[in-house]
Amino acid sequence: MLLCTMTAIPVSAQRYYGQRPVPQYGRNYISPNTYYGLRLGVMASKVTSDDRYLDGSDTKAGLNVGAAIGVQLTPRAPLYFETGLYYAEKGGKGYFEGDKFTYNLNYIEAPLVLKYNFYVDRDISIQPFAGGYLACGVGGKIKDFGNREAFNAFDDHNFKRFDGGIRIGCGAQFNLLYLELGYDFGLANVCDDNFETSRNGAFFANIGVNF
Repeated sequence: MLLCTMTAIPVSAQRYYGQRPVPQYGRNYISPNTYYGLRLGVMASKVTSDDRYLDGSDTKAGLNVGAAIGVQLTPRAPLYFETGLYYAEKGGKGYFEGDKFTYNLNYIEAPLVLKYNFYVDRDISIQPFAGGYLACGVGGKIKDFGNREAFNAFDDHNFKRFDGGIRIGCGAQFNLLYLELGYDFGLANVCDDNFETSRNGAFFANIGVNF
């Protein structure tokens, strides 16, 4: 009887839960597969433009804060789709006719990336990711230091509210602690002038937790 019971137990395999490998016994495994995260970090961004007035190719620092959710795409591999909502402060610095300008462009962003977890051991994983992002401008200022004036960044003839592009980077997780570095390559033309182009670019570094 004991021998029959032992032979009826399937050989264990690996399954991924909460981004960690856990034992799986036949069809009776923990089903998965979703994690939630909080993020806080900084951005170093710039605006490259054909329009000299809107070109802010000197980097500007800003805040990046938000929440993420990741869903495992297949039980056979630690491949996840991650999205979320972030408040991101982008923009740049530049000069126009000798006067300094700063561009503060504040967005609500939604990343849309695929992430794969390489496990160094049970508690540590390296997580490269690639995909895109979509963003909507929610506020911002153009500051003219020469004339001591400020303008709404998303008014006519300045910047469009919609932005989108490519996001690449890599994260690392130890237990609940999560760190990541990445870059946003803006593809959308955020310039409101039909004859010019402006694009965002931003390096970001975040720290947070995953549950």
